[in-house]
Amino acid sequence: MLLKCRYGLIILFAWSHLSFAAVDVITNKKSNAASNYMTGLLELALSYSTTDYQLKSTDEVLSKSRVLESLKTGTIHVTWGGTSEQLEQDYIPIRIDTYRGLMSHRLMFIRQNDQARFNQIKTPEDLQNIKFGQGRRWQDTKILEASGLTVIKSNKKQNLYYMLDGGRFDAFPRGASEALIELNDYPDLPLTVEQNLVIIYPLPTYFFVSKKHPQLAKDLEFGMEAILKDGKFDEYFYNSPEIKSTLERANLKNRRAIRLDNPFLPKATPLHRKELWLDLTAD
Repeated sequence: MLLKCRYGLIILFAWSHLSFAAVDVITNKKSNAASNYMTGLLELALSYSTTDYQLKSTDEVLSKSRVLESLKTGTIHVTWGGTSEQLEQDYIPIRIDTYRGLMSHRLMFIRQNDQARFNQIKTPEDLQNIKFGQGRRWQDTKILEASGLTVIKSNKKQNLYYMLDGGRFDAFPRGASEALIELNDYPDLPLTVEQNLVIIYPLPTYFFVSKKHPQLAKDLEFGMEAILKDGKFDEYFYNSPEIKSTLERANLKNRRAIRLDNPFLPKATPLHRKELWLDLTAD
């Protein structure tokens, strides 16, 4: 009996130890060290799980295509970005816009001497006189092209700033938060953020989880719904230094809004859930 009890205690101890062991969640290494909004939100949502999740990143910054391939194999567990039907088929989407609609508001990098040219733009038709730069595999590229706009593409985001400076195109639209952060990354280039326009199209930014990790997806969705319900999401959003700085500096309410359609918006997008979206250009 004593031997059985001793083994029983050993087995119980081992089970307890494994139950509380941290579970790694691998994401792509951040390309911008100043932006930690998404990883902070991911950590907050997963803190509502009974599993002890621990965030880790890849050793190097991977390209978008490599991230998506790694997500398929399960070596990367979670990524994020603008949604599409293909992404929602290939991975598990958490259909809560992580930026509350902010990233659907696009500001444009332009060359410093070009502001007068953009002062003349009033309508979507006026945008057809502008060449835009975007990533080759970005959903934004398809949306801009579907509106009849000319888009010059690159496989690497970093190249686009130098291509803009070199005159390959005229404007590089970025999410409102991205534009104001990334401007500081290229101080030697004569670029600036355009002052008066905001291009708006519906493109929710979701977390996407590898299909190899379905329990992680369930826990993340539970956590996102929980923080939305108890107010922690709004608290996190409005108190994020990144978001506060963006809302103060972007001046969205005083910009001319040009709205474009997104014909690629997935049918499952929960547009009926009004609590998910903020109208950041309204008074």
